Amino acid sequence: MEPYMPISYLNDFIFCPRSIYFHQLYGRVSKRLYHTTDQTKGLAAHKTVDNQNYSTSKAILQGMEVFSEKYNIGGKIDTFDQAKSLLVERKKKIKVIYDGYIYQLYAQYHCLIEMGYQVKSIKLYSMDDNKSYPIKKPEEDLERQQGFDDLVAKIRSFDLTASFTANKNKCQHCIYNNLCDASLC
Repeated sequence: MEPYMPISYLNDFIFCPRSIYFHQLYGRVSKRLYHTTDQTKGLAAHKTVDNQNYSTSKAILQGMEVFSEKYNIGGKIDTFDQAKSLLVERKKKIKVIYDGYIYQLYAQYHCLIEMGYQVKSIKLYSMDDNKSYPIKKPEEDLERQQGFDDLVAKIRSFDLTASFTANKNKCQHCIYNNLCDASLC
């Protein structure tokens, strides 16, 4: 069996398929050496969840490890309110609801369902402006669920040496552009 795929790869792969490879090159090097200010702020905003001190309520699961055998994918959830059966993926600031955000939420949803939890609703939450964005569950949006399935398959079959067309806008915002032979910067 191949190693499980981290949930974070979903959003990263959509941004740029090559970024996952370059991220692995940094290994255990301090993130301060290559993270942008926005990434550092995002990590800081997640500290309460990661340290499991976002809430003292026993009904709120926070920063819990989850895994899906079906998708061979795993990672951590942000928060799951067991009383409301509500799964929340928190982002520092949501300006646009990207597919990658939704696919991360779908991965967490599938993991929780396989682990025996009942999830009635899912949403994205923008911390900076305190806005919530309800998202349809996978079984309520079959087209997006198919997109999730396709993305997982693409990541599993990605070949770094295959033909690649870079996106200049993404390259300009990529923390790995100095390592990438296809970067347009």
